[in-house]
Amino acid sequence: MISSSFLTDHQTILVIDASVAINLNATNRAAEIISALPSMVVVTNNAIDELEGGARNGHLDAKLLQELVGRSLVSPVALTENCLDVYEALVDGNASSTLDDGEAATIAYAIEVGGIAVIDERKARRICGERFPRLRLLSTVDLLLDNLILNAIGCNAQAEAIYNALLAARMRVPEEKLSSVISVIGRDRAVKCASLPKAARIASLIESSTI
Repeated sequence: MISSSFLTDHQTILVIDASVAINLNATNRAAEIISALPSMVVVTNNAIDELEGGARNGHLDAKLLQELVGRSLVSPVALTENCLDVYEALVDGNASSTLDDGEAATIAYAIEVGGIAVIDERKARRICGERFPRLRLLSTVDLLLDNLILNAIGCNAQAEAIYNALLAARMRVPEEKLSSVISVIGRDRAVKCASLPKAARIASLIESSTI
């Protein structure tokens, strides 16, 4: 398991992107997971707008997020004027070096408040590493694997939460966390998760069949 000392700091601000909200909703345990985090969890209005756009296509994530907001588990935040230089630099330019509105806002706000950007998309993480190397990054998987979550909901519920996010939301797993995720959810479940790399699913299938 993983233990991130900064997650136990009440002063830490976790700024979650829209895709992270979707993944947390898909666990079916979002409230329990967020409640286990001493850190403040916030989401930008830009990311909320993206989720509300999905609501027009029948997705429920905006509604589920508003329920978390209503329970004071997640706080909506607006970009300040001090965020705009970073935000605009991330949305203007050629496609290879720009991000969507929600991702850019998440990064800009995290930089402004000295928080942690919780983002899953590979491109966004790459750009952060190149342009903002001092910005702390986490993924949904980092949160779900943390000992805080394990201790709060137990190993079976943790495995179920990760599996649900993989299956329902096609949660992205950073390569360095792949073995940990498979260890937690088990090989039998891993082979059913299309969001995991094909090679990892095949390896899990072979290992399961030899047990």
